[in-house]
Amino acid sequence: MGAGAEISTAERLAPWLAAHVPGLVPPVRLCKFPGGQSNPTYRLDHGGAPLVLRMKPPGPLLPSAHQVEREYRVMAALAQTSVRVPGMVALCADDASPLGRAFFVMAHLDGRLFWDPALPELAPADRAALYTAMAETLADLHSLDPAALGLADFGRPGGYFARQCNRWARQYRASVASPDPKIERLIGWLASHLPDDEGPPALVHGDYRLDNMIFAPDALRVLGLLDWELSTLGPPLADIAYQCMQLRLPHDAGMRGLGGLDRAALGLPSEDDYLAAYCARRGLSGLPHFTFGLVFAFFRLAAILQGVVHRAETGNASNPDTARAYGRAIPILADMALDLTGDPPT
Repeated sequence: MGAGAEISTAERLAPWLAAHVPGLVPPVRLCKFPGGQSNPTYRLDHGGAPLVLRMKPPGPLLPSAHQVEREYRVMAALAQTSVRVPGMVALCADDASPLGRAFFVMAHLDGRLFWDPALPELAPADRAALYTAMAETLADLHSLDPAALGLADFGRPGGYFARQCNRWARQYRASVASPDPKIERLIGWLASHLPDDEGPPALVHGDYRLDNMIFAPDALRVLGLLDWELSTLGPPLADIAYQCMQLRLPHDAGMRGLGGLDRAALGLPSEDDYLAAYCARRGLSGLPHFTFGLVFAFFRLAAILQGVVHRAETGNASNPDTARAYGRAIPILADMALDLTGDPPT
């Protein structure tokens, strides 16, 4: 969306914003944040403190995708917990939207965003402290009681991995003309290795990673955890395995992992150390089914990225250039997952 389109969107939104956002001082200006592939997000400037507006993308969408309403609900529920999120301001559903699609307004957090997990901006000692903050924030999230937050119905109890594997298999197949045989092998492996006991459900974020967090400007603590579109009730393993999977990705080729780097030399924790910090915070002795969690995380990310590629192919991507780069990453994810299964790619 160019500057002219953003001005037009702001003009169309202005009456609704004036009626539903306390303290709004016209005129309203929108500026799209760079990056991001799912729900377009804008800085909303007006005569008062800046805000953030997040909306569904335009055009046809895959089933159950881009549920900004769920993002709003879960962040509103977390407002009084130790898990820091932006303050929610107002939600507009599809049928009431001047744009024909849902959006919400939230507080703007003035903090630091880190894109490179190697954290070149920080001293080695600070890098370790930041990862500790990340591990503890995730552990705190998984320690919350969903029912006490009014989120007992935020997901179905039990059977999380079976449902998720089916969901992302459908999403993947709906995004390609011809499925990749490697992805199909992963789908089959996951179906035959489902954990028999997932444990009690917790609130899981679904996309827990460094660049979905804003850190305080003057301290190594999480100021706000963002992008809750994929959040639901499920096993904590899904989140912790997903983050470890992200960190296993190659550091080069734009994939923003730690693969190929000497973590110890950089002051970054090993995967074992990171998991130990998480488990210590939760009082756990270990994480059963961790390899399954990793394979599932690789597969799900491949399916998500294929959806982004599909939107780019149909002219409906938030960032088309990045979407094309994601297309090149999908085979790498498939190969890394197959290596874990003991049935490596040929």
